[in-house]
Amino acid sequence: MPWQTHVPEELQHLYEIHDHRHAAALLSCEFPDEFEELCGALARFRFHPDDILAGGGSESRIPKRMSKILRPLGWRESRLTAKMLVDDREVCVDTHKVDYLKGRVAFDLEWNSKDQTFDRDLFAFRTFFEYDKISVGVLVTRSNELDPWFKSLGRAIFAKYGASTTHMGKLLPRLAAGRSGGCPVLVFGITTALLETAQ
Repeated sequence: MPWQTHVPEELQHLYEIHDHRHAAALLSCEFPDEFEELCGALARFRFHPDDILAGGGSESRIPKRMSKILRPLGWRESRLTAKMLVDDREVCVDTHKVDYLKGRVAFDLEWNSKDQTFDRDLFAFRTFFEYDKISVGVLVTRSNELDPWFKSLGRAIFAKYGASTTHMGKLLPRLAAGRSGGCPVLVFGITTALLETAQ
């Protein structure tokens, strides 16, 4: 079944969506509660031009908006530490954290980091999956459909959201190359349909 039968139609109008390894079917059938919460959060999420024009600091306003929706629902940051024996010597294998975890579903949002951040996220999804901590990952980033809008805000903004930052054009080749291993990943790209022009 195509992913369109699983993802609510409202989200199909708001986001650019890509389904890797049947993640949408797995989410909707095996983890309906978590999927419903994520779909609800994605439907509620909006951003404003002021979020772009304001300085980011350690975390920009965009991920803070998503955290405000998801944290009260019990989605928590998580890190996986695995231990194995190599010739009677204990070795720890650490991964980078995932931003949000609930049950067996991991969720990350990458708005405007260096594009290498996708390697970290997909490696974390892959490792969590291989150690049987998650069954599926969800990743939200910018759709390249936003690029003309960034350009309209001026040269400095357009440069800030440049080619070497996290956006769909940098994520999809990494998924196609198998960076997430066997982990199914559902991807949502933030578009101008989510832009609020009034606070």
